[in-house]
Amino acid sequence: MFCKKSNMNNTFGFDIVKRELHEHRKAFAWFSFSICLLLHLLCLSTAAAADILREVVPLERNHVPLHLERFIAQDSQKKKPVLFVHGLTYSSHEFDVDYKDYSLARYFARHGFEVWLLDIAGYGNSGSVRDGFLPDSDYAAEDIASAVRCILKRNQISAMDVLGWSWGTVTSGRFAARYPGMVRRLVLYAPIVEGLGEQQLDQPFNTNTWIHAAGDFQTTPDGGIDFRIVEKPVADTYLSNAWRNDKNSSPNGGRRDLLVSRDARLIPMADIKAPTLIIAGSKDPYISPALCEEAYKALTNKDSRLVMIKGAGHAMLMERPYYRKFRETVRRFLNESAR
Repeated sequence: MFCKKSNMNNTFGFDIVKRELHEHRKAFAWFSFSICLLLHLLCLSTAAAADILREVVPLERNHVPLHLERFIAQDSQKKKPVLFVHGLTYSSHEFDVDYKDYSLARYFARHGFEVWLLDIAGYGNSGSVRDGFLPDSDYAAEDIASAVRCILKRNQISAMDVLGWSWGTVTSGRFAARYPGMVRRLVLYAPIVEGLGEQQLDQPFNTNTWIHAAGDFQTTPDGGIDFRIVEKPVADTYLSNAWRNDKNSSPNGGRRDLLVSRDARLIPMADIKAPTLIIAGSKDPYISPALCEEAYKALTNKDSRLVMIKGAGHAMLMERPYYRKFRETVRRFLNESAR
């Protein structure tokens, strides 16, 4: 009986140990799964933040080093190159406001494009110029041509897409008219179609100020940035980038080109052969729907488009209600095939 009882107790104890061991194994399995899931999510988060490769490509024209930067997603997909061309005063960082998903450069890099940003001579991270009147609209068009030649050579193609914003529509428009074979599709975002009015400009360099940099955003009646339209961190990032990259002055050659009679037409629309998207906001103080319509009608390519976004301003690529519609419209146009 003693031996028998002892055997029963041992068996009962062994069953308890097995159950406890099974429960421990289950708990450990769930713990391991949770850790693996957490690590996987962390890896995905890190990948999402780090999947864009940035590369500065050496380029020089007229003995002035030009800042040419490439943004590309690190995957196996074939990319289409697109060059973004900045406006007056502030350089190409305006296309990379890296807060949430506002960066236009990173958005296009994640959607099948090899994105290129260029600083015109005297702007941002490009070499300085002694004469601020030197990099005018025609000079800048040749800087664009140099950048496009470099990109085309690297990609072994003959034409590519170009987007210009504000004064960048004048410079990229003149480039496209001068070198039609190098442009696949052209986007004129907030085009400066006519002169802004005659004004004497004697200073070769503009004095950059915080107030001037904030002037691209829509404002409230008291003159402040309208934070219902642009998120404060977006404005802060843009302004911080402006001070870090553009500092306290920028060339005035382009500005002098714009301060001419309102009868002057600044973009040779009829000479542009590529399919062209004109896109602007109805609250942009630098444009008018009538002028955009006039510019659109002067285009000769049947695949051209005119899109006015109601309520959007000059900086709609950073405006909370409009930035997604803006970039999706541009992306659809660039992904179209010629008819």
